[in-house]
Amino acid sequence: MITYNEATRIFHLRSLDTSYILKVTDQGNLAHLYWGRAISDTDLSHLYKRMIRPSFTPNPDLNELDYSLDTLQQELPAYGNSDFRTPAYQFQLPNGSTVTNFLYESHEIVAGKPQLQGLPAVYVEATDEAQTLLITLRDELTNAAIVLTYTVFRDYAAITRSVQYRNDGSEVLNLTRALSMSVDLPAYNYEMLHLSGTWIRERHVHRRKLEPGMQSIESRRGASSHAQNPFLALVSEGATEQVGDVYGINLVYSGNFIAGVEVDPYHHSRLFMGINPFDFNWKLEAGESFQAPEVVMVHSYEGIGGMSRRFHDLYRKRLIRGQFRDQVRPILVNNWEATYFDFNEQKLEKIVKAGKELGIELFVLDDGWFGKRNDDTTSLGDWVVDTDKLPNGLHGIVSKVREQEMQFGLWFEPEMVSPESELYRQHPDWCLHVEGRRRTQARQQLVLDLSRQDVQNYIISAVSDILASAPITYVKWDMNRNMTEIGSALLPADRQRETAHRYMLGLYHVLESITSAFPHVLFESCSGGGGRFDAGMLYYMPQTWTSDNSDAISRLKIQYGTSIVYPVSSMGAHVSAVPNHQVNRVTSLLTRGNVALSGNFGYELDLSTFTDEEKELVKYQVELYKQIRPIVQFGDFYRLLSPFEGNDTAWMFVSKDKNEAFVVYVKVLQEPNGAIGRFRLQGLDPDKVYEVFEGQDKGEYSGSHLLYAGLAIPRFYGDFQSCVYRLKAKQ
Repeated sequence: MITYNEATRIFHLRSLDTSYILKVTDQGNLAHLYWGRAISDTDLSHLYKRMIRPSFTPNPDLNELDYSLDTLQQELPAYGNSDFRTPAYQFQLPNGSTVTNFLYESHEIVAGKPQLQGLPAVYVEATDEAQTLLITLRDELTNAAIVLTYTVFRDYAAITRSVQYRNDGSEVLNLTRALSMSVDLPAYNYEMLHLSGTWIRERHVHRRKLEPGMQSIESRRGASSHAQNPFLALVSEGATEQVGDVYGINLVYSGNFIAGVEVDPYHHSRLFMGINPFDFNWKLEAGESFQAPEVVMVHSYEGIGGMSRRFHDLYRKRLIRGQFRDQVRPILVNNWEATYFDFNEQKLEKIVKAGKELGIELFVLDDGWFGKRNDDTTSLGDWVVDTDKLPNGLHGIVSKVREQEMQFGLWFEPEMVSPESELYRQHPDWCLHVEGRRRTQARQQLVLDLSRQDVQNYIISAVSDILASAPITYVKWDMNRNMTEIGSALLPADRQRETAHRYMLGLYHVLESITSAFPHVLFESCSGGGGRFDAGMLYYMPQTWTSDNSDAISRLKIQYGTSIVYPVSSMGAHVSAVPNHQVNRVTSLLTRGNVALSGNFGYELDLSTFTDEEKELVKYQVELYKQIRPIVQFGDFYRLLSPFEGNDTAWMFVSKDKNEAFVVYVKVLQEPNGAIGRFRLQGLDPDKVYEVFEGQDKGEYSGSHLLYAGLAIPRFYGDFQSCVYRLKAKQ
């Protein structure tokens, strides 16, 4: 899968249908030659082209005037030694300068995929699944080294990249920029696709044409954030869900990041991603190293949908871990919007009994069960059961849930502390803060300093004690604010700008410890909904609460955008009450259910108040989901109609053997006297015959008919209407 030509010094990395080609130049720099659809040539030297440019393009070698770092397509560029474009890294030397010259020293090709110390990453289960290329570059003056790591996979159309920055010299170096990848593409006729938004409006799809100069996205919030997701794609002009070249990159990291594209004067596109260099510095003593997070790189020649399915397949099997990776997820009811903080054991028991009657499998007790937590002003950090609400402790309510043959889940927010709490009174220095400065609150809480080992130990102990105290099988792990006053009481002055990244390393240590100790617990990540929906968190927790916005119509865009890179098996999707608590919209229980079926399904309302008619519909939805969840959670996902482009949304799931499919269609607003139209399905076998046994157009159709002629657009009366279709291949 990885070959090296000694004569031409060219590496060819092949991963399923993708080729990635780079070269060591005569001067010792790493040149990028190609990334795209697989090519079979053995002589790849023709990919390396050069030409003489004006004097404003410097030449490091006066004997070769057609060689310039300012125009060379590179793999890990630096600034200051003749490349004026955005660098991937920057060291500050003891003399204050930032000029370095890292050149090729050696390489190694190994079987399998080495783990990244302290960081989440894609993994392999056997060494024959992947090959890894490690290239060492060295700066002669400082003796610092950079190790670039590339992994290609036998079974997945993806390449991963990461970088280790190492101080092998005798003097202290400061690493001020440490990206994980950079690659120069030979054109700029692309559109940049990214996922942006805010709380309750996460991961909306944005697409814009590249222009000369810089265009980028980033987070400085201490988390991957609601505002920007650590994903970016370059899409060929006119590319659709099904056709066109797409280059997607996704950072396996949950903190501050930057991703962008710089189009240079010669129309090359420098695509880069990594930890945000803003307010970042890492002190490297002699002998120390810094490991940058991993980037997953996917090329698709089958449009945006092809890129998504490549990410989905890899993440479902080789990012997500544990026993829940391959298990269908339980249908749950969460009490949050039913009760908020105002509950007792009797109220909860009513919801549990109603859930049992309707076929629900898991009850989740949300915020308010601990300390004196009657509102959001107090008690975060005090993980002790509130016996005023639960006089029999967790065991009392858990036993009642188990009596109904349901599982029990619990909400935590372990990374936070309330100023009004016993923990804060005992340890006021345990939060992120800068001495002498105001401690800014958000949601009336502060952020615990997870860069500290004592804070990490406290969280591991407090959460573990609760999980060990009762038969708990699910945890919702929340985080409801971003970082301010990012400082640590334990770090010296010259390491304060390491705090944000050390926090992430601390968080990953905490998550690794707790999830390993409780492998039977299904963990769901949450950050005010989707404020930390990233590949880093999926490594520890196989699903994420997609958004605090549970309105079905809002969720069309949120779930559609999330699916651009993250698998549906990672998305929590619930039916909530109307008028909706976030946008005050009224939608039918049918439509709320149809949209929520496209995720890890559940309810977030008071089931005990349902009418008999509503109960029958919920029983149908629950039974339907139990039948379709294997293909919803583990099948191939196809986006058919975009909510960002029209009044209709449609998507579908197809089993891996193409024998079953499930389709969801939603019309937002009714149109008077509308046209008769059709919509085409995707992913089916054109040579099979399918029975549509649920939906408006029941009957038998060839796969080719459904793919090329499609189905008639369903007829509705009223706004916010929807329907589903189920298909099965005839044997």
